[in-house]
Amino acid sequence: MFQSFFRQRSARFFFPSRRLRKWKDFDYVLWGIPLGMVFLSGILIASTQRQANYADWYHHWITAALGVSIAFGLAQIPIQRLRPFLIPIYGITVLSLVAVRLVGSSALGAQRWLSIAGLNIQPSEFAKLAVILLLAAVLDQKSIERPVDLLKPLFVIALPWLLVFIQPDLGTSLVFGALLLTMLYWAGMPLEWVLLVVLSIATAILAGVFPVALIIWIPLMGVLAYRSLPFKKFSASIAMALQSSIALLTPWLWLHGLKDYQRDRLVLFLDPAKDPLGGGYHLMQSTVGIGSGGLLGNGLLQGQLTKLRFIPEQHTDFIFSALGEELGFIGTFFVIAGYGLLILRLIKVAKQARTDFESLLVIGVGTMLMFQVVVNISMTIGLGPITGIPLPFMSYGRTALLVNFMAIGLCISVARRGNTSVKNW
Repeated sequence: MFQSFFRQRSARFFFPSRRLRKWKDFDYVLWGIPLGMVFLSGILIASTQRQANYADWYHHWITAALGVSIAFGLAQIPIQRLRPFLIPIYGITVLSLVAVRLVGSSALGAQRWLSIAGLNIQPSEFAKLAVILLLAAVLDQKSIERPVDLLKPLFVIALPWLLVFIQPDLGTSLVFGALLLTMLYWAGMPLEWVLLVVLSIATAILAGVFPVALIIWIPLMGVLAYRSLPFKKFSASIAMALQSSIALLTPWLWLHGLKDYQRDRLVLFLDPAKDPLGGGYHLMQSTVGIGSGGLLGNGLLQGQLTKLRFIPEQHTDFIFSALGEELGFIGTFFVIAGYGLLILRLIKVAKQARTDFESLLVIGVGTMLMFQVVVNISMTIGLGPITGIPLPFMSYGRTALLVNFMAIGLCISVARRGNTSVKNW
């Protein structure tokens, strides 16, 4: 009897099959990449605060620990059980955005935060996840086959988008647009329809830069609508009328729809030297910092521009510049590769999800993360205007970090129950 007992105990010790199987099924990409980036960014944030009279970089890791706990809890819940709560979640989110407008806290020229129990909460971050959830549920009910099928999705996103835009928060409002287009396309909307919407941006740019080209451009939009929409002649006429309206409204929106600093940001990225001590200062210092890192960087906690705080708000929107200065091209390459691997994993999970609702949810999360990565990195290296979009898992920001981990937790839940190899975690 004793021999049998010790044999069983030895087998469990030397051959812990269940434990090994559990770790084998652990999703190292969905868990590991965010955690690795949080660990690295905590050190980079500490580096930006070396000469400051405060040090709260460790809050980034504390927030991440809370986010991981929430993500782990969400990963255990079948996503379908959340569907009855989606409309209440959406409603509470909209009310919080209204509250921001009425009693919110202001900083850096924008009113975006609610002060609750001494903590500043940014409801627009939660709004992104609430919109993804409800939009996934709406698109799951009916595929996009006719233009009229776009009404419900547009209604879902219109109110949060407007409330965020008037804060003003141009960056987050752009995230809503990317979410809508990508999720509509994933739900079956023809690519030509996506192009009609995206190319409206080109119409606005031409209206401000080279209006004569609209003589050819607007009829081309009509041809695209004629070839892809029902009621061809009517649709082509409506498309050209809408494009003409965009061209006419663009100058007015430029002058009255944007704040002065927003206009400066949209223009100065083309030539930051026009205002080197004002709107172009961030971009110039950011590119100098990244360039000074060279191939291997100056070493963690060794960046001189970072130490001397040449780049304002470096621990939030410009954390990538600290990465470039201290870890160089190699460090930035591996971080960007990590983001790419994370997005590819999310696309695979979306393709193998059991239901369309789960698939749309995951593709929405992937779009949210990817759009923010591309815009933030483009901003810091001078290829795009400053928009105030944080770098996921790396920029300092409690609300954004919590929302990102919540989104990852939902995606892990889908992965566990989908046709993937990940079952236990």
